[in-house]
Amino acid sequence: MYSLKSGDKLLSLETPKIMGIVNVTPDSFSDGGQFAAFERACRHVDDMIANGVDIIDIGGESTRPGAVDVDLTTELERVVPLIRYVAEHHDVWISIDTSKAKVMQEAVAAGAHLINDVRALQAEGSLECAAKLKVPVCLMHMQGQPRTMQASPQYQNVVKDVSHFFEQRVQVCVDAGIAREQLIIDPGFGFGKTLEHNYQLLAQLDQFAQLNLPLLAGLSRKSMFGQLLNREVEERMPASIAGALLCMQNGAHIIRVHDVKETIDVLKVWQYTKQYC
Repeated sequence: MYSLKSGDKLLSLETPKIMGIVNVTPDSFSDGGQFAAFERACRHVDDMIANGVDIIDIGGESTRPGAVDVDLTTELERVVPLIRYVAEHHDVWISIDTSKAKVMQEAVAAGAHLINDVRALQAEGSLECAAKLKVPVCLMHMQGQPRTMQASPQYQNVVKDVSHFFEQRVQVCVDAGIAREQLIIDPGFGFGKTLEHNYQLLAQLDQFAQLNLPLLAGLSRKSMFGQLLNREVEERMPASIAGALLCMQNGAHIIRVHDVKETIDVLKVWQYTKQYC
């Protein structure tokens, strides 16, 4: 059984946990602009917590395909006040979605408990910073960079290639002083993957269990559903929930979602049914 420890907070992963997405950005692919205003972001957090979310994931820079880089000052101004609000008003795990070392440092100082990095601590200074902060870190796989990652992604075997990336990256993190038990892996649905790559990852998600690390899956409202079903972003909730259930069944420990209430309903039905299997 896996668990995460951050300061005096402990999160058991014996059952899947739901991570709610809060993008305080004007250009995220699904909810860009909806929660850029501080008050609206606070109310959204309040609603997710009322619905039973386990982790709040706060991001201030869009990483959708073609996304423009955000400068350090802007990102800090977007995320730090919201982290402080959540830390002061709620007893919930807070994740900072960033690749910048300074944002990681300031976010943890403001009350964040977990670093969620789409670049797997490969940006300048981030590895050393995370080692000093001593909080759990989610390492995500991405082929390329957000601006160009969907240009022409190629793999020999996507599951084996992503697993190999994690084997190497985890060793780098451990050598830098990050405890292995503080690491989480995320295969990075939609980050430098074709439609076929995404569904191969989903179908074979259980193969990542051989790495003996907690597994995070983030496929909520992504283009893998839009392309398959010809659905716009706002029409992808049913497909996202189906994907979340498949991830739960295939061993994911954390499910990163936009639709917290609906995903938790699915989780509860699945868990209740499992007792009769």
